[in-house]
Amino acid sequence: MLYDQIVKAKKQGEKLLAILIDPDKVVLETISVLAGKIRQSPATYIFVGGSSFEGNHLDEIIIRLKEKTNLPILLFPGNPSQISAEADGILFLQLLSGRNPDFLIEHQINAVPILENTKLEIISTGYLLIESGNETAVERVSQTKPLSKDNINYISQTAKAGEFIGNKLIYLEAGSGAQNAVPLEVIQNVSERISVPLLVGGGIRSKKQIEDAYKAGADLVVIGTAFENDINFFD
Repeated sequence: MLYDQIVKAKKQGEKLLAILIDPDKVVLETISVLAGKIRQSPATYIFVGGSSFEGNHLDEIIIRLKEKTNLPILLFPGNPSQISAEADGILFLQLLSGRNPDFLIEHQINAVPILENTKLEIISTGYLLIESGNETAVERVSQTKPLSKDNINYISQTAKAGEFIGNKLIYLEAGSGAQNAVPLEVIQNVSERISVPLLVGGGIRSKKQIEDAYKAGADLVVIGTAFENDINFFD
């Protein structure tokens, strides 16, 4: 089970890395090159999803990625149209930082009949959007405001509430193309307050930022835009 692997890695102090692939930006004809660069990277997972993607060619993208890599593929969906039975699992996201009912429960309800017809491993994930210096796609699509990066106690309290609710993962997100990454003090505070694995992504543009996030307490770091812009990022 993928979740058990993530928990085991946390217990052993093993740090994980996911490369987030936005299907809107994938060119099927060049997916072999993309897969090759992923294989050469230290990635342990591939996440697939985007804020506005409508599901076109999603199955084919995942099939091709699975043919050319041996990494587990987890869906990171913005809405139920981004569910594919070809993946290995799904981060079943709950936007805890916002109060839009569509992203707190409505999308999840609509996803049930789709998920019931798959064998996807479903991992309940509390998703917190953190202020990052500019409006991100997540903010626009979800029509919610991010949590203030300065209100660290409120962020960690929200994360802990997610754990109490039953979220198996907590995901701190600055947003795709964020101007600034999640502050290290936020990562550290949340990490110290929760007991479930902590994922961190958005605004990370260097290997040093990845290492700094790990040192602050992230169990799994997600990198997307920086890898999209430079598939030689890890060379």
